[in-house]
Amino acid sequence: MSVQTTRRPSTPAPDGNRGPQRSSRPAAAAAPPKPKKRKDPLWAKLTIVFGAVLMMAGGAGVAGTKWLVSNATSAVTQENLLGGTVKKSSEGGGDIKGPVDILLMGVDARKRWAVDDLRSDTIIALHIPASHDQAYLVSIPRDTEMRVPAFPKAKYAGGTAKATEVFFHGAQNGGGWAGGAQLMAQTIKENTGMSFDGAAIIDFNGFKSVIDALKGVHMCVDQRVKSHHMKLVDGKPMYLAEARKVGGNQKEVWHEKGCRDMEGWEALDYARQRYGLKNGDYDRQRHQQQLIKAIAKKAASSGVMTNPVKVNNLIKAAGKAFVLDTGDVPVADFIFGLKGVAANDMVLLRTNNGTFAGNGNGRETITPKSMEMYRAVKQDKLSEFILANPDVVANEK
Repeated sequence: MSVQTTRRPSTPAPDGNRGPQRSSRPAAAAAPPKPKKRKDPLWAKLTIVFGAVLMMAGGAGVAGTKWLVSNATSAVTQENLLGGTVKKSSEGGGDIKGPVDILLMGVDARKRWAVDDLRSDTIIALHIPASHDQAYLVSIPRDTEMRVPAFPKAKYAGGTAKATEVFFHGAQNGGGWAGGAQLMAQTIKENTGMSFDGAAIIDFNGFKSVIDALKGVHMCVDQRVKSHHMKLVDGKPMYLAEARKVGGNQKEVWHEKGCRDMEGWEALDYARQRYGLKNGDYDRQRHQQQLIKAIAKKAASSGVMTNPVKVNNLIKAAGKAFVLDTGDVPVADFIFGLKGVAANDMVLLRTNNGTFAGNGNGRETITPKSMEMYRAVKQDKLSEFILANPDVVANEK
């Protein structure tokens, strides 16, 4: 089955959604050549709801699953996000019988910001071992100081930078989102050894619609925290910049302790807070991991994957939220080879023991123990590492 490959426009559309594909071809020109055929791999499913769609193999019929994946991959923009760093066969790549690693990058692409003026504050490695019976979420702290290789595509000479800044450097001078992701993948490989089979860029604002399509998610707030991004204006949530313009009755948004169902805006806003939390960005990393798992569990438990109407709404929402890099692994192999992975099998792991490991200049280093965890991901020995270091498993509440 073929998948239409589209390229992200250089600037967002006025309404915040992706604009139409740009082309220098005159209106009367002949039809463009057919796109290269690409097979639909696991990460095209995974990134739609961050692992929830893995439940399709156990809950939906084969025909329905193939239909869903086909529609999902055609709805989501696809680009080359890994460049030359895609996992090689010698590293276990390109084979469903081996481990699967996916790089997830979150950006905040509000329409007032240019495409090349973005940073990736969320950097997560999703690891599925060769046993295909588990899924692990491993975060890379945004303030980690990294050696960044030269990247001619963006006219970047190389140097040192925070992990969150790497995406920005790769997006310059026409590099775009694909360039940002490629430089991120190269940098992570050079600094941690981890390489990836697939990748996804998640637009936080588009991601809200994915949660709304699921009618919200269940989250547990472990610390009372005030939003540094939003206010309630006459009861309606708004970004601070918008709230300043409209006036009205304004109230601070506070996320109170306790477990409850959250709408899309509330769940995302909570997962994006880092100021005012005991462990700053590390608590945010954990909350983001919790959100991913909450989405997966909601999709698995609410009958979404067996309801064509719900599936269609979810696909439309996903099309506004993701940019994917897909490989050449046949989808049928994934359907039958990954039945054991489910939302409840997602394990959330802590980097640097969940606390800031400063190096004296406002940046962080990766502790030896966390570097060992990254090596365990690369070697597909993460379960053994966790048995020897159970404290790396994050508390989910």
